[in-house]
Amino acid sequence: MTTPRPLISAMQVTLDGYSSEGDAEWVDSWADGLGLLPPVDAFVLGGGMFPQYEQFWATILDDPGTAAEWLGRDVYPREVAYARHAAGTPHLVLSKTLTEASWPSARIIDDIAEIRALKQQPGQAVYVVGGGLAVFGGLVEPQAVELVSAEPTPTGRLHLTYRVAAAAEPIQ
Repeated sequence: MTTPRPLISAMQVTLDGYSSEGDAEWVDSWADGLGLLPPVDAFVLGGGMFPQYEQFWATILDDPGTAAEWLGRDVYPREVAYARHAAGTPHLVLSKTLTEASWPSARIIDDIAEIRALKQQPGQAVYVVGGGLAVFGGLVEPQAVELVSAEPTPTGRLHLTYRVAAAAEPIQ
């Protein structure tokens, strides 16, 4: 019997869960953290995210000058490495509205059964990419937080403790 492949996700979210679409100045690089993932040989994305994902990573490879303008800095080597890997790795894009993708490695699907089948095939982990969820529900506006402590553990994890920052004194 074959062991199912793991579905993994690495998320970059603000602690309070607020980040409007297109407003990601808090992210240094979308490739951050990828070195922490196990090897992957397939990607699964949602149709809402894929067009911008495809455009961004293709531009990193095909037109790094334009990518640098978008980023406001030079493209990092880890971003180029990720873009190369992504360009040559199969992508399943789950969508009821998209009909085509320009990446040769991408295939639009409209049935989650194909993802279930992929999970049962032999291979490495499958990287699942999506919009994510807010860490804390019910917040009505972004919250300023401050780091209280950062404590490494013997296993390599890092325990971070935050608290809601004190409100600034009103200017009189």
